[in-house]
Amino acid sequence: MTQTRGKFISFEGGEGAGKSTQAQRLCDALERNGYETLLTREPGGTFGAEAIRELVLSGAHERWSGMTELLLMYAARVDHVEKLIEPALARGVWVVCDRFSDSTLAYQGYARGVDLARIQAVHDAVMNGFAPDITFLFDIDPVLSQKRVEQRGEELTRFDTETLEFHKVIREAFLDIAEKNSQRFHVIDGENSRDSIATEILRGVVDAFDGVKFV
Repeated sequence: MTQTRGKFISFEGGEGAGKSTQAQRLCDALERNGYETLLTREPGGTFGAEAIRELVLSGAHERWSGMTELLLMYAARVDHVEKLIEPALARGVWVVCDRFSDSTLAYQGYARGVDLARIQAVHDAVMNGFAPDITFLFDIDPVLSQKRVEQRGEELTRFDTETLEFHKVIREAFLDIAEKNSQRFHVIDGENSRDSIATEILRGVVDAFDGVKFV
């Protein structure tokens, strides 16, 4: 019997948008309904990619140029996909990923100024057409998202401490990417309640994949 391939779902949005909480809730809902799941993140997910994550997220703003960030992100992504995501999908596992390549386009492209065509060229060269089946974008006012980041009480990353203008660019970048890829994206109001967001995500998954039901 041929193994049914799993589904790959990515969550995108700015800092403090609530992605991580909802990614876990989706995995829990899928598991309750008989789907094996894997929750992962970018950059990260594998030993090598987590080491690169530390390099990218720590230090001063000027530590890396946009192009260096881009190459580090894709080095981590290739390791992540080859060693974790693709093997899981091949086993029939549903993979839920907190950020994927759309974040690179938004952060290193729109916000850092790396030419979008160059980013696409790097992507095409190493990803071989690999992409999420569906992407949920958490849209939220950057002022509110920054307050959420501050209230988390966690150590701030290089991106957390960027200017408000930077985060405004990120928001508009994601909305533009979503509009250009509307067949894959589902835009969610990140200011809604956690329960209503979780319900909307489950509805989006049901609409996207034939035969999927939640009880």
